[in-house]
Amino acid sequence: MDKIKKILGSYFKITAFLIFTIIWSIFIYLIQGEWLYFIPLVLADVIFFETIPWFFWKKKKKKEKIQKEDPKIVRIAHTILAIVLATIACSIVFLIGSGFTVIIIACVFIYLIKAILKNYNEVKSWNNAILFAIIAASILRTFLIEAYTIPTSSMEKSMLVGDFLFVSKVAYGPRVPMTPLAIPLVHHSIPGTKKKSYSEKIKLPYHRMKGTNTIKRNDCVVFNWPAEREGRPIDKKENYVKRCVALPGDKIKIENGILFVNNNPEDAYEGKKKQRRYLVKTKNGLDKRKLYEDYDIYPVDVGLTRSRGIYWLYTTEKNISILESKPFIDSIWAMGGSKDIFDNKTMNPDYFLVHNPYNWDEENYGPISIPKKGETITITEENLPIFKQIIKRYEGEEMGDSENFNRIMKEIQKNGSTQYTFKMNYYWMMGDNRQNSADSRFWGFVPENHIVGKALFTWMSWDKYKEGWPKIRWNRLFRSVK
Repeated sequence: MDKIKKILGSYFKITAFLIFTIIWSIFIYLIQGEWLYFIPLVLADVIFFETIPWFFWKKKKKKEKIQKEDPKIVRIAHTILAIVLATIACSIVFLIGSGFTVIIIACVFIYLIKAILKNYNEVKSWNNAILFAIIAASILRTFLIEAYTIPTSSMEKSMLVGDFLFVSKVAYGPRVPMTPLAIPLVHHSIPGTKKKSYSEKIKLPYHRMKGTNTIKRNDCVVFNWPAEREGRPIDKKENYVKRCVALPGDKIKIENGILFVNNNPEDAYEGKKKQRRYLVKTKNGLDKRKLYEDYDIYPVDVGLTRSRGIYWLYTTEKNISILESKPFIDSIWAMGGSKDIFDNKTMNPDYFLVHNPYNWDEENYGPISIPKKGETITITEENLPIFKQIIKRYEGEEMGDSENFNRIMKEIQKNGSTQYTFKMNYYWMMGDNRQNSADSRFWGFVPENHIVGKALFTWMSWDKYKEGWPKIRWNRLFRSVK
């Protein structure tokens, strides 16, 4: 060993590290322990970079060393980098932040400029800290946990508009980035612009690392919207959150608004607070502000119909039972489902079941079977519209096989039917606000390679209809998602 050290000299550590990494990677590949690939990264930080004080309990020996001054070009580069990082931070906060955070960032910016002018070493340490924070946050966001905001009311009142969630990537296994060349910590667009934040020069095939669990029925799942037609890669499509009501191999049907899974009515799951659409006939009109303050019915969820004194609103059965007893209410009745759910280009851009070949609607739908990986079915002209999306796009174009659908069509035209084996598992997602949710009923199945993670808990919640401290929904902070 001593002889090898003498031969390699200063290259001994890095050579030993590279040999260990190769042997370790082969070992992990054989045992399929993907999470252990991170060990060499930790080891590299301990040996070479020392960004984290792994042995914080040990006192460091002071080394009497004359520190060489960095070359002028390096000093200039650090200075420019500091200004760029501070400017980007300020720009982002001004675009999406509140007044208070803008003041804080502005103070930091001023301090940083003073440091640039007075103390170069302090600027250098700031740069190192910021770069390390970006790398650490990117790893955390990709493989462990990610923040997500509820933008629409499709999950009311289970999840509210303005809820900020943490989404677990570990629950179902983190998906390895399919477009690794991207700006850290942003999704598909550069903040404040419509320019894409990623490059497609390098594309990786779909692969999911092992998770702690699998998707269960009634899980609240975050996924990339599969029906999106913006030309983005799978992992850069818009994020949606819905409840998984059916798993691969399940059979669903909706009759008069009641969902049946495998011929059984859906479970009355804890945490599921379903809303629906009602018509309310009043004696003297409705006060939207009063409805919001007393019954938590948003002003946007109440509207006057063309008939005098009759309003439509979205709310829960509990609220309806209370309102029915009020003197200003004449009568209340539930509204039926919308018939036009497939021809709306905004809600169904991928034309799933376009022109409604089976005469289905929101309240009466199916039966429909959820495809399971490895399952082989007979495809005919009658059931082709249901599975066309899967064959043509999810297991065709998006897998680099643009002729997949044409082959199936030729076989059907020639023989009247053909056999097809599914390459992936699929899921059926629906919002708890059933009559105000564009979900799988509108745009179809969710493929497994579009799954992002499981909604864990609400870490913050903002109420846009209130001001000051009441704007924060304190009772929702750190509440688990059910």
